[in-house]
Amino acid sequence: MEQQRSSSGSSHSPRSSSSQPYLSISVTDPVKLGNGVQAYISYRVITKKIEILQFDVCGIVLADKFSRNQGPEKIVIRRYSDFVWLRDRLFEKYKGVFIPPLPEKSTVEKFRFSAEFIELRRQALDIFVNRIASHHELQQSEDLRTFLQADEETMERLRSQETGIFKKKPADLMQIFKEMQTRVSDVVLGKEKPVEESNPEYEKLKNYIFELENHLSEAQKHAYRLVKRHRELGQSLSDFGKAAKLLGACEGHALGKAFSDLGTKSEVLSVRLQKEAHQLLMNFEEPLKDYVRAVQSIKATIAERANAFRHQCELAETIKLKEINLDKLMLTRSDKVGEAELEYKELKAESEEATRRFENIVRVMNEEIVRFQDQKTQDMGIAFHQFAQGQSRLANNIADAWRSLLPKLEACLS
Repeated sequence: MEQQRSSSGSSHSPRSSSSQPYLSISVTDPVKLGNGVQAYISYRVITKKIEILQFDVCGIVLADKFSRNQGPEKIVIRRYSDFVWLRDRLFEKYKGVFIPPLPEKSTVEKFRFSAEFIELRRQALDIFVNRIASHHELQQSEDLRTFLQADEETMERLRSQETGIFKKKPADLMQIFKEMQTRVSDVVLGKEKPVEESNPEYEKLKNYIFELENHLSEAQKHAYRLVKRHRELGQSLSDFGKAAKLLGACEGHALGKAFSDLGTKSEVLSVRLQKEAHQLLMNFEEPLKDYVRAVQSIKATIAERANAFRHQCELAETIKLKEINLDKLMLTRSDKVGEAELEYKELKAESEEATRRFENIVRVMNEEIVRFQDQKTQDMGIAFHQFAQGQSRLANNIADAWRSLLPKLEACLS
């Protein structure tokens, strides 16, 4: 069994949380297990229960908060599919909540186990689970508790349990597909128009989310190009530095020394550029990519809201038909009136529950979008500040390095 331990890993996410979590969670120490197509990365997930202390003087709560560990830490081993399980469970149970996104799963073998990819994923998984732990509703989830405490065998059994559509029998699946096919055909032929929520504020929200995704994707694409440019320039300076030092070795006196100094300075700047490229990747490109994923998660919640609205409308239409049928049966004094009344009551109860479910999704989404906006403002502010700070520092370092070389080169000209 191949194992590659990494010392990377931090108890703090590189980006901020929406509130102070009562749990401090670290996703750390990634390990490659297995070989070939069966290979995967496992992570050590460390959970510490934190007690938040606030002190007040004369009834005024001080801004400073003090924390202390409460009880022993819990350490479990998790793999990527365990994080997927947690995300899916939360999405299924907490309708209307913007479930934090997961990093993508790379299918390219040469990238799956590169040190950079593993560290980026570890960082993203750390952010994912800490966002859940800091969310006022999600942090109470039994599924989160299971994820943080259950042993590996229990998690494997939970992952293997089929849920949702895949738990249905083949006959049920065929019925679902036939109904979907009929609905699509009706829409295409103009027999049925898709039921959509007509709400100006909701339309405004949807337009904003779709525009935000496009702009974030564009910004992330250019951030990727910036990282690539820094790396390429760093490599070019390294190659130039080696060539200049070789040139200096074949020259004599002041000229040879100047060429050697030029080569050394180029190699130093190459290292700085490579370091800055890595910082740019971690602190600028990745936050942008993370928010692209977050917007996609919001779109999934919007789709759930649309489904809930359609289901509510369909039940309302069915109730109208049941009322008409019930009136007919009562007029004809049919012996089926009792059965029809029972069906009507059951359907009405189901419709009321569907309405409550939809209204709850709307209420939760309204709260979530405010929280998302506040968090985005803070996180993007940090990312762009670090970007500007890094670029300024790099420009100054480059200018200072070349400036210090000018007197030596000018001496060769005199």
